[in-house]
Amino acid sequence: MTYLEAFFLALLQGFTEFLPISSSAHLILPSAVLGWPDQGLAFDVAVHVGTLAAVIIYFRKEVVSLLTAWVGSMVKKEHNKESKLAWLIILSTIPAALCGLLFKDFIEVYLRSAWVIATTTIVFGLLLWWVDKNSELVKDEYEMTWKKALFLGIAQAMAMIPGTSRSGITITAALYLGFTREAAARFSFLMSIPIITLAGSYLGLKLAMSDISINFGLLSTGVVVSFISAYICIHFFLKLISSMGMTPFVIYRLLLGVGLFAWLSFA
Repeated sequence: MTYLEAFFLALLQGFTEFLPISSSAHLILPSAVLGWPDQGLAFDVAVHVGTLAAVIIYFRKEVVSLLTAWVGSMVKKEHNKESKLAWLIILSTIPAALCGLLFKDFIEVYLRSAWVIATTTIVFGLLLWWVDKNSELVKDEYEMTWKKALFLGIAQAMAMIPGTSRSGITITAALYLGFTREAAARFSFLMSIPIITLAGSYLGLKLAMSDISINFGLLSTGVVVSFISAYICIHFFLKLISSMGMTPFVIYRLLLGVGLFAWLSFA
């Protein structure tokens, strides 16, 4: 991998991790379409670290508040809306964690293809558009219940299929349940913290147990570029989402999906 490829892939990861357009799809496409070499396990760990740092630092006040309330609910048996939300975020992580353990190898072997990405990009893009246009968007994240959190967790588990988009499918599910676009995005981003932590830890453990040589220059590029791009993406997405809605992302997904089908048909 060259530094230019590392920069571009980290930029893709950062900008697409939290937008409803699928980061996994965009990271697969350079090798599928452009013939680039696979970025490798070490680089996957690096960009996970970068995007995780971005979401934690951006939501640092919320993270501290939720963690403090969560600890207080266990130690002092004090419960409030922050502790409830923290427990619901944990609950929403369980389905994806279990599916990751059970089906990761199957998905890696059979579903990481451009055909699957093209299909899921279009199908889940249209679902996002329909839900955004037809749901009553009135609830905030503190109106979350355990049933709704579990529903969002199941949706998050579906994002293991390349092209689905973790943020896309969780935002879609939250909008369907009546949450505002801002609340849906915030809860989706907070949900990402434990699941990215688990995924990054798993990849880090695999890396530590392997004999893969590490280019720290490339990894540093991955961490820094993915962090900066993810932070910028989160900031502007939350600022603009109420006014622009989901239509721009739906249009992008449809163009990407159709373009992929055309490329696959004539390649």
